[in-house]
Amino acid sequence: MTEEINTQDKPKAKPKSARRWAREFAMQGLYEYFVAAHDPATIRLRIEGEEDFKRTDKEFFREMWRGISDTWESMALVIEPHLDRKFAEVSPVERAIILVGTWELQHRIDVPYRVAINESVELAKSFGGTDGHKWVNGVLDKLAPTLRAEEFSSGRTR
Repeated sequence: MTEEINTQDKPKAKPKSARRWAREFAMQGLYEYFVAAHDPATIRLRIEGEEDFKRTDKEFFREMWRGISDTWESMALVIEPHLDRKFAEVSPVERAIILVGTWELQHRIDVPYRVAINESVELAKSFGGTDGHKWVNGVLDKLAPTLRAEEFSSGRTR
């Protein structure tokens, strides 16, 4: 006897936004860079050739990719004081996710800091290790008041 599965009771997954796709591709590209040491321009071209890249906010991805791939080492210096270990000792996945979140906090003030942090936490839930999302949340929570001082001082944190 086979049991019929009621698919109506299962909530449908919310489709990913174009920016979420951009963040995922940037994170995956950074992971490739950290693990395989491929050239950032080659990684970008490969990513842009992916079938799902058509779903991406292409301008957002390119701005993010250029910003992170050109400056990740200086970004690591900003991040490292808030870590419990050296930046290079962080897993490549979490390292990539933290860079995506940090870049967004630094350069996209049009995105509320809580959204930037939440997006990175969601990446960590999908791609990171067990409880990696908690670690990512903690690091970005420590960085946000520094990187978004004006947002915090104006009381726009609610």
